[in-house]
Amino acid sequence: MKVEQRIAAAEKSLESTFRAVDEIALLNTEKVLSAFSAERVAVRHFAPSTGYGYGDEGRETLGKIYARAFGAECAIVSPALLSGTHALACALFGILRPGENMLIITGTPYDTIRGVIWGEGNGSLKDFGIGTDVVALTENGKVDSEAVRVALSRKTYQTVYVQRSRGYELRDAFTIDEIQSMCRLVRSCGFEGCIFVDNCYGEFAETREPTEVGANVIVGSLIKNPGGGLAPTGGYIAGDACYMKRCENRLTAPSVGAEIGSYAYGYQLYYQGFFLAPHAVAQAIKGGLLIGKCMESLGYENFPRLDRLPADITRAVRFDTEQQLTDFICSVQECSPVDSYVRPEAWDMPGYDCKVIMAAGTFVGGATSELSADAPIRAPYTAYFQGGLTYEHCRIACARILEKLLS
Repeated sequence: MKVEQRIAAAEKSLESTFRAVDEIALLNTEKVLSAFSAERVAVRHFAPSTGYGYGDEGRETLGKIYARAFGAECAIVSPALLSGTHALACALFGILRPGENMLIITGTPYDTIRGVIWGEGNGSLKDFGIGTDVVALTENGKVDSEAVRVALSRKTYQTVYVQRSRGYELRDAFTIDEIQSMCRLVRSCGFEGCIFVDNCYGEFAETREPTEVGANVIVGSLIKNPGGGLAPTGGYIAGDACYMKRCENRLTAPSVGAEIGSYAYGYQLYYQGFFLAPHAVAQAIKGGLLIGKCMESLGYENFPRLDRLPADITRAVRFDTEQQLTDFICSVQECSPVDSYVRPEAWDMPGYDCKVIMAAGTFVGGATSELSADAPIRAPYTAYFQGGLTYEHCRIACARILEKLLS
């Protein structure tokens, strides 16, 4: 079967799924538009600010529309949060206190956050006397409810941590319904503390966010879903006011909290990116479904299953050898609008315990909202494919990747 025929067949089989993804995008766009209207967003909110940033309406209103769209009481949206990991660290250090404990119920977290939690002598939570325990997932990648109950009965925890996306694990991202069940589970055990969700890669994949189903705090990166491909940097923290006050004090200082913070380049791209985000997420999800279907037709195992709506924008593709893995990553780079002529090489990325290879020919450096792929160089050899601001780009890239694999 020729490449174009293979892609056409995949699209035909995915028609009903694509319609469902578009319906989610429509509902989320309406939610975001309503937030813009309710907060009376105006041109003045795009203006730059300098110095302390007292009374910066752009900063303050941006946080309000995020909070409203995500069903939260408050939100910090800031270019001073340099990555998803930085936003997570800021929130965790804000919420937790020395001598307190955190329980992670979704297995070992993503590589870069491990140093934040268990690092030795680097200023980690562990260094500050904050304990962290992990409940392993079941063999099918789901939360072990009984083990969670046992853990919560044996020790007092102030925070329960959930990682929504798969990270570098071969499991599906957790759906909002599953996160709602997790929240109900821990509350049924008498837990009264903070339910904390790493929301990276999941924003707008469904019509609700974790803060709408029982989570107290959610955290993410603006160069992933909510930045819409336009935000040049930054992260967000959203949730209950009592926890957000702690996070604000950690981001700046306890004496000033959210009263300061300027941005000399203006906020237009942050507002515009958030407005476009539901559509961009839908494009990425459809692109991931297409390449998943086509890779499956070639015999490559990939996750999540193609008979369900993805809960985030990432797709894991498994290969037999390191060479197959690196060839796939390189083929994604060749389809990029930026640096298409560059051949990616595995390197020791900060925060990882093995070499990582990354295709990221993106307009915003390292933005996984744009078409990209990355992989740790370790068995099982698995590439993590994500992003794509337009379905057209994903489709063209899919054709070129298939041509290379078939040749």
